[in-house]
Amino acid sequence: SSRTARSEEDRDSLWDAWGSWSECSRTCGGGASYSLRRCLSSKTCEGRNIRYRTCSNVDCPPEAGDFRAQQCSAHNDVKYQGQFYEWLPVSNDPDNPCSLKCQARGAALVVELAPKVLDGTRCYTESLDMCISGLCQIVGCDRQLGSTVKEDNCGVCNGDGSTCRLVRGQYKSQLSANKLDDTVVAIPYGSRQVRLVLKGPDHLYLETKTLQGVKSENSLSSTGSFLMDNSSIDFQKFPDKEILRISGPLTADFTIKIHYAGAADSSVQFIFYQPIIHRWRETDFFPCSASCGGGYQLTSAECFDLRNNRVVADQYCHYYPENIKPKPKLQECNLDPCPASDGYKQIMPYDLYHPLPRWESTPWTACSSSCGGGIQSRSISCVEEDIQGHISPVEEWKCMYTPKMPVVQPCNIFDCPKWLAQEWSPCTVTCGQGLRYRVVLCIDHRGMHTGGCSTKTKPHIKEECIVPTPCYKPKEKLPVEAKLPWYKQAQELEEGAVVSEEPSFIPEAWSTCSVTCGVGSQVRLVKCQVLLSFSQSVADLPIDECEGPKPVSQRACYSGPCGGEATEYTPEETELLYGSLQEFDELYDWEYEGFTECSESCGGGVQEAVVTCLNKQTRETADETLCVTSRRPPQLLKACSLDPCPPR
Repeated sequence: SSRTARSEEDRDSLWDAWGSWSECSRTCGGGASYSLRRCLSSKTCEGRNIRYRTCSNVDCPPEAGDFRAQQCSAHNDVKYQGQFYEWLPVSNDPDNPCSLKCQARGAALVVELAPKVLDGTRCYTESLDMCISGLCQIVGCDRQLGSTVKEDNCGVCNGDGSTCRLVRGQYKSQLSANKLDDTVVAIPYGSRQVRLVLKGPDHLYLETKTLQGVKSENSLSSTGSFLMDNSSIDFQKFPDKEILRISGPLTADFTIKIHYAGAADSSVQFIFYQPIIHRWRETDFFPCSASCGGGYQLTSAECFDLRNNRVVADQYCHYYPENIKPKPKLQECNLDPCPASDGYKQIMPYDLYHPLPRWESTPWTACSSSCGGGIQSRSISCVEEDIQGHISPVEEWKCMYTPKMPVVQPCNIFDCPKWLAQEWSPCTVTCGQGLRYRVVLCIDHRGMHTGGCSTKTKPHIKEECIVPTPCYKPKEKLPVEAKLPWYKQAQELEEGAVVSEEPSFIPEAWSTCSVTCGVGSQVRLVKCQVLLSFSQSVADLPIDECEGPKPVSQRACYSGPCGGEATEYTPEETELLYGSLQEFDELYDWEYEGFTECSESCGGGVQEAVVTCLNKQTRETADETLCVTSRRPPQLLKACSLDPCPPR
């Protein structure tokens, strides 16, 4: 090893000392400077006689323009093949990135105007690597030659990614007659690597707001790259999708919106890195707890807004799980003994066995609203624990070394459930007047089927419909109802209850009717259940844990006539028959005129439809003999008073 060290000394001794550094090749944007040395031997010296370093590593002002473009434009006053051209840079040449290739504006002519670009020119537009003496040299984010240090996803050189968070999500449009557009996502100032993909017939557009409050917007009408509030935006528009990319960092708050343009729904997938703009900052030490005789003083932590350089409420720092509030530091102070004449000593004694007073809180009260934003409160008090572990309340000033916890906070800020109507079913008849049904669901803010919607605002689940085909058929061949399950499905969804994180009554399905004909009864089991959010499992609770009226567990049912009784029809079939008895070739006809009173007041009874002979033009009651040419309609019965009778 000693021989190796000696040989290196001999090798270096053949060189003169390094000379001073040259001026930087650029005044901003990162340039190169070199230093030379001279070989003192008559023989060839090992090593290089020149070395380089980066310099002027400050960003150029926006009006300075691109360095490669400046070198191309320097040839605008020089004729090429007898003609003047305005030259534009050709960047990112994979074969020779350090040659000066330029293209004539408005022409396909590309020419190498110089074999080497000036030192400090970027090899590629999206890289810090620079050309030095015609060769591309690696430059790290620390702006040092040969360095392989790179920026993390947050834009921090050699960072660990802890100063930002990945945000990804999906937006699905919901067409509404009252809305022409909607907000997809708000992306805050400083975000990076933004990418959105829209699939569907709708269109994206942008709104921005700078920190100074200046607003602007862009309709994104065509494919291209452009600047918006000094942020470079790349937009691609295809017949069935749109792609938006912003490398960042954003220089304003961006709001991505969608403009409804078609009947079909669209979806937008987005991903970006959001900076953590609120961080804990340790404070200076608070004043000493005693003026003499030995006391202590503590530090605290405050939430600091990195954008505006000001202190904000602690809740902003609690928003980021990555933020960990630093613990208070403690030190002794004012250790000089108190003068004999001064009775003022330690205000708040402290030793290793005497914990500091602290804030204690009661549990939060229930939220004032189950959705749509409410408030909840708690009480805060300053307590002290003695050596035996007994806790007692003390004056609040003793806890002022740490901020007092909030006594009120918002809760349940998500939107309230709302009704969502599905598509209408086909009409239940093939001609004339009939009915159509649709499913109406109560949907929560997560898009899940739930309860809690107001019955006053519920859209109706059935309505009349008319098929334009005339019904030229005799009465015995009435239009046949299309037996679709729409109405049954709508009823089942309406009666169903979904288990939630609040204890609620959950009824099971009704049993079959206890009789095969006539009036019987049905029973069902009603449980008090709750959804355990941490395990996503359902637990049974005692009945008294659920609030509100308990759904009935027994009801009467009617299974049709027994023996030779008249045929009974469901309410839907009754309405269909009632609405379809129309003849175009007769003046008088039988029609239904309501129902008789129920045969029972509770426990299940029967009502019979009243049939009368009517003049179809005047709508007046006529003698039944005038309707003898028409077939009398069948007797219709329907169940009524199905609520169970009270116990006697």
